[in-house]
Amino acid sequence: MTRVRVILTIVWLVAVTLVLIPVQMLAVAADRPLGRRLPMWWHGFALRRLGVRVTETGGPAPDRPLLITCNHVSWLDISVLASRMPLSFVAKSEVARWPVFGLFARLQRCIFVDRQRRTATAATTREMGARLKAGDALVLFPEGTSSDGNGILPFRSSLLGATRAAIGEGGTGTVWIQPVAIRYTRLQGLPIGRHERPRLAWYGDMDLFPHLLAAFRLGAIDVDVVWGEPISTTGRTDRKVLAAKLERRVAALYAGVEPV
Repeated sequence: MTRVRVILTIVWLVAVTLVLIPVQMLAVAADRPLGRRLPMWWHGFALRRLGVRVTETGGPAPDRPLLITCNHVSWLDISVLASRMPLSFVAKSEVARWPVFGLFARLQRCIFVDRQRRTATAATTREMGARLKAGDALVLFPEGTSSDGNGILPFRSSLLGATRAAIGEGGTGTVWIQPVAIRYTRLQGLPIGRHERPRLAWYGDMDLFPHLLAAFRLGAIDVDVVWGEPISTTGRTDRKVLAAKLERRVAALYAGVEPV
C-alpha cells in the first residue's frame, strides 16, 4: 500500500470501530445475538480494507459443542477466522491488558488463560466447558504461541480437558473438535516462499504495533483456511492422544495432504 492508502485505511478502521464499540458493549452486556454477529462483520470489513483475500476449503461443522483447533501464525489469524463465523478465542491473559486489543478481545467474549500458573488451567477448562456447553464455538491455538508460518509447532494438551468439562459429570455425550489450518499463500499476487512467510508472521519477541504498521504496507495478501473433518470426543478420550492426533491432522491440512 502507498502511504496515502495506509492512512486512509487506518482512518476508515478507526471511524467504523469507534461507532461500533458502544453497540457491541451493549449487545454483550445484554447477551444479545448481535454481540456474536457484529464482530464477524467487523473482521470481514477490516480484512477488505487491508486487502486480505480469504479462500476456504470445507467449512465449519454445524455440530455443537464445537471446539476449533488451529495453527497460529499472525494476529491476522484472529480476523481471518472470526470473519467466517461467530466465535470466541482462548487467549493468553496478557492480551486482556494490551491497549486497544485487550478491549477488542473482551468484546469478542474471549476466554483468558494464565499460562504461567498451573492452577489457572483448571479454572479455564471449566469456563471453556461451560461456554461450549452453552453452544458457543471456541477457537484454541494448541501450539500455545505463534510460529514463523513455515510449519506446525507441537500441540499442548492441557486445555483440551475443556471437552470433558463440557460433557459434564455424567460422562455421556459428545464434543466435536474441528482441526483447521491457516496458510498465507500469496503477497501482492506472488506466491509466498519459505523465506517470505516470516514477513507475515508475528512471533517470538516482535512488538505488535510496528509489525501491525508494516503489515498495512504489504499490500494484497491471500490466505487459505482449510477446515478438516470434525473429531468426536467423549468423557473417556485421552487428551494427550487427542492432542497428538489433532497436531497430525492440522499439519496434514497445512501441507495439503490427506489427514491421518
